Amino acid sequence: MDWCPRCKSMSITVEIKLRRANKVYYEGETVSGIVQIVCGSEAKHDGVTLALEGSVNLQISNKNIGIFEALYNSVKPITLLNQHSDLAPSGKLPIGVSEFPFEFPLICPKEPKTLYETYHGVFVNITYMLRCDIKRSFLAKSVQKAQQFIIQYRPVVERPLKEVQFSISPDTLQKTAKERISIPRFLISGTLDSTDCCVTKPFTGSVTVHHTEVAIKSIEIQLVRVETCGCAEGYSRDATEIQNIQIADGNVCPKVAIPIYMTLPRLFTCPTLITKNFKVEFEVNLVIIFGDDYLVTENFQILLNRTA
Repeated sequence: MDWCPRCKSMSITVEIKLRRANKVYYEGETVSGIVQIVCGSEAKHDGVTLALEGSVNLQISNKNIGIFEALYNSVKPITLLNQHSDLAPSGKLPIGVSEFPFEFPLICPKEPKTLYETYHGVFVNITYMLRCDIKRSFLAKSVQKAQQFIIQYRPVVERPLKEVQFSISPDTLQKTAKERISIPRFLISGTLDSTDCCVTKPFTGSVTVHHTEVAIKSIEIQLVRVETCGCAEGYSRDATEIQNIQIADGNVCPKVAIPIYMTLPRLFTCPTLITKNFKVEFEVNLVIIFGDDYLVTENFQILLNRTA
């Protein structure tokens, strides 16, 4: 918005209105709508343009700066969509409301020749944007307006769910323990309904504490994103927490199944994505915190998809 507090009549307001209210589109469809411009007075301009942009933005974490210099060429933004449309030539915008219709096909014309699903991560971000620009002379500030929309994969047929059973005890931990330490005796088991999960459905299962020498303080479920950026010369791989849900508080009753139910956040998850330049994968940690602050973590790799 270009607005003068002393003279409201000089304002120019721009709004990009999509015909689809939920702003969700599939590859191969057409994104369409109108650009609505409201002028408080007649406004001279050097053209009104609309751009469709889609890109993958990659970033190397600070801990890897100076280590993977060869990666810098491989983490340049990946362009998925880049289209432009001239809505109006140079001239004047009249007082009141002006509307300009638009439409763009959602097709990626070059490599990778596919539109990845919208995703907001820490080191990987996949975004799609419509950007309107009203160009004006150097004496008048140009006006810009951006509107994000969402790309989703078309749902696929759901595969049969396969339960995953697990058991945690000092014996299972010591198989990979690097140091011999005193671990309290305990036995915890459980079931995950599936590690092949739909992003629109909850992650479910149950966990049961059979016995423990030390009281349990808390049991938590942690959803983790694992983002990998790089090329053949090397990779930067970072795991960061998306959300943490406490499923038990205090010392739980033995031999009682505790349900696991976690809804996956929409914009911070997406179907598991593996490409030659980056990866977006997901894991779930079951965290048991004992009364003496001893912590046990069981890790599960999960495969996210979008099913009907």
